[in-house]
Amino acid sequence: MIVMSGFELAKAALGAAFFVALLSWASPVIADPALDRALVAAAERDDAIAVRKLLDQGANADARDAHRRTALLVATHANRVEVARALIAAGADVNAKDDIDDSPYLYAGAEGRDEILKMTLAHGADLKSVNRYGGTALIPAAHHGHPETVRILLATAIDKDHVNNLGWTALLEAVILGDGGRAHTDIVRQLVAAGANVDIADREGATPLARARQRGFAAIAKILEGAGAH
Repeated sequence: MIVMSGFELAKAALGAAFFVALLSWASPVIADPALDRALVAAAERDDAIAVRKLLDQGANADARDAHRRTALLVATHANRVEVARALIAAGADVNAKDDIDDSPYLYAGAEGRDEILKMTLAHGADLKSVNRYGGTALIPAAHHGHPETVRILLATAIDKDHVNNLGWTALLEAVILGDGGRAHTDIVRQLVAAGANVDIADREGATPLARARQRGFAAIAKILEGAGAH
């Protein structure tokens, strides 16, 4: 029987560990399309337990469907908060875009998915990312009348005066595409208080104040006049 010294045992153990590491490096995990499809389906039906199990089994946290929507974007569409939490915890990309340039972050901002929005902001949301209209998340949030979403976004370093491909800022969209009601009036008030430029005009040369007067939005016009708008 061969008796190995302590040094020889340690050397053998080190060699075995190196061999295992080499095998691991040389044999990357092979993606399983079936697992990825199952993950997207589980996200869509709001099955957080299944999502976690599939991730543990090796499903790609950024698995996509036929429209290049990630499982996280699918969850965001349906406001599946716990599913989104599980995917983000597994490293899902909050900025991954689909074939129409929506991402979990952008969609959450546009559609008022506030819990998911806060999670994306805490996990690397790109504030400069833009949608297919060239707008930041703040612009459609203002357009769609989501005051709390606007409040969340204004607490970040997002550009309050970004101009989209239509030539509109968040303030202009709140007036031009809003209904002049309580939600859009609140949004205009928030934007003004946050220091948004009240005199950036649209491509026709009309300012937010001019558009508010044109549409008969007296409460919004009053806010803008109080901010010294022209």
